[in-house]
Amino acid sequence: VQLVESGGGLVQAGGSLRLSCAVSGFTFDDYVIGWFRQAPGKEREGVLCLANSDGSTYYKDSVKGRFSISSDNAKNMVYLQMNSLKPEDTAVYYCAALQDSVPLAYVCQTQELADYWGQGTQVTVSS
Repeated sequence: VQLVESGGGLVQAGGSLRLSCAVSGFTFDDYVIGWFRQAPGKEREGVLCLANSDGSTYYKDSVKGRFSISSDNAKNMVYLQMNSLKPEDTAVYYCAALQDSVPLAYVCQTQELADYWGQGTQVTVSS
């Protein structure tokens, strides 16, 4: 089982980045795929989650209107499009596969149902 993130980097405030998560080794459609982040000195938090079973999504309030999640099921890829980036978005971003349960907000916020994690990719937003 593997989740491999890519696409992180350094960007100026107001800029955009697209993170990719390549998923392999399990049935993509059976899981929620989520993006999480951990800033220095802070706990890891759920940013966006996508339930592949029905296409439902959960967005953390602070990223609504700026971030979006999408998937290419044929390629087992999940993407995180980040626009209008702010310095407070600076963090290590992880993708994870979580057990599909309801409500999706609970799955994404608590992270208790995460079965697999990627290694993370650094996103740094300069002011």
